[in-house]
Amino acid sequence: MRDEEKKSVTKLKFRRLLGKKWVYPAIYLSIAALVLAGVLWYQQRGEEVDLANDPNVNDEVITEDPFGDEDAVPVMESGEEMAMPVAEEENSQIVTKFYDYDASEEDQENALVLYNNKYYQSTGVDITKNDEKFDVTAALSGTVTEVKEDPLYGNVVQLDHGQEVTTVYASLDEVQVEAGTEIKQGAVLGTAGRNIFGQASGVHVHFEVRKDGEALNPESFFGKPLSELEKQKEADESKQTEETEKAEDKDAAGEEEQNKDVSEEETGELEPGAEEEAPGEGDKETGVEEEPGMDENAESSISMTQT
Repeated sequence: MRDEEKKSVTKLKFRRLLGKKWVYPAIYLSIAALVLAGVLWYQQRGEEVDLANDPNVNDEVITEDPFGDEDAVPVMESGEEMAMPVAEEENSQIVTKFYDYDASEEDQENALVLYNNKYYQSTGVDITKNDEKFDVTAALSGTVTEVKEDPLYGNVVQLDHGQEVTTVYASLDEVQVEAGTEIKQGAVLGTAGRNIFGQASGVHVHFEVRKDGEALNPESFFGKPLSELEKQKEADESKQTEETEKAEDKDAAGEEEQNKDVSEEETGELEPGAEEEAPGEGDKETGVEEEPGMDENAESSISMTQT
């Protein structure tokens, strides 16, 4: 009898639970979640089986660089030293130097370019070969960033070597490269020619080296790696900073001295040891007291002695 009562109570609770509004939606959602999970598992399992049986799938690990190319030209090879921009250095000479403020007077004179009755400071070097045409070559590996015709400098080619370093080749007669081309050190860019700005140099190539847009002396870097350019740039900046600080200190000292003099004039103070002359003593014009009995001859003799 008790068992029957327990069963009836259980059925009654179950009926009450089914009578709740949220029961059936919860059951439906649970069933849907189970079905969806089963479908996703089945699809994923099928893809794994297909990949395992696909003969086109290679399990090898690729260690080689897919973009590697032995013939690729680097923008700047490590440790590459700057060379003269001529195919053969024999018989080549620099006829116009880079204007350096620390150079000797003779070198500074050789770094002046006469154009239109005025002298201009050279921002590079002019290289010639007995006034004959010669091949102009890349001083460093790099990328051609500009090819143009300048009314004063003639045909101009500019190369970028990375690290904010560029080289410029001007006064070219013929150009054999195009912008965007990557080239190696020693590649022919064109032939040397003449231009209007450097007429006195004859057939030549005007060569410039720039770091961060600032022109540097090319002769200082022939046969040296680009790291020397960075060192030189830092040294120049340090020197310029020291000179600026010295000039500022000098100006500050001069201003302080001037303010001191103005202050003394305003207060009427005299320098130590200076004595103010009493009014009425001595001669009004010269301040020299005339002794009694002084004749004209004695006065003339004193004047000649002072002279």
